Amino acid sequence: MIRKTLTGKQKNFLRKVGTDLDPVVNVGKEGVTPTLVDSAKDAITKRELIKVRVLQNSPEEPKDAIERLTERVDADLVQVIGRNGLLFKRNFKKPQIEFPE
Repeated sequence: MIRKTLTGKQKNFLRKVGTDLDPVVNVGKEGVTPTLVDSAKDAITKRELIKVRVLQNSPEEPKDAIERLTERVDADLVQVIGRNGLLFKRNFKKPQIEFPE
């Protein structure tokens, strides 16, 4: 199940931050594999907010692949636009993103 811990204001803020990000995780021809999930977990732990791209050769529909990855990483799905998605998961040990009040 996808987490829903973000408010509308927080999602809006993360969308703005995410526009400048490059994709750090690419879902390719093998789909959402355990190796891909591990890679995404490492990236989201370090950055808190990551952009995911589903490549043309992926066997899954972009929205389905991004939602599956979000569930397996236990993150919040900020948005899906086309083949790109934004995922957020707070790192309580080393927070990277400060939300405005």
